[in-house]
Amino acid sequence: MPKRVLQGSVVSDKTDKTVVVLVERRFTHPVLKKTVRRTKKYHAHDEGNVHKIGDLVSIEETAPISKNKRWIVVGTEQSGDK
Repeated sequence: MPKRVLQGSVVSDKTDKTVVVLVERRFTHPVLKKTVRRTKKYHAHDEGNVHKIGDLVSIEETAPISKNKRWIVVGTEQSGDK
């Protein structure tokens, strides 16, 4: 089974070798037919402490690394804002 890959932005890099990534998903509400945004935070392993707050990153599912970490940062996305 393939591992899930999600994209999100780093909202915290205070802990050593860990970043908190905010991932947003959008879906249509089944009754209201309105687009709804839901966000969730994931703790991801960042071995080199290279990612900073505001970076767009891809994270991939992995075996548990610690109590909260089940994701690892696999790459940095290019931001179109700059």
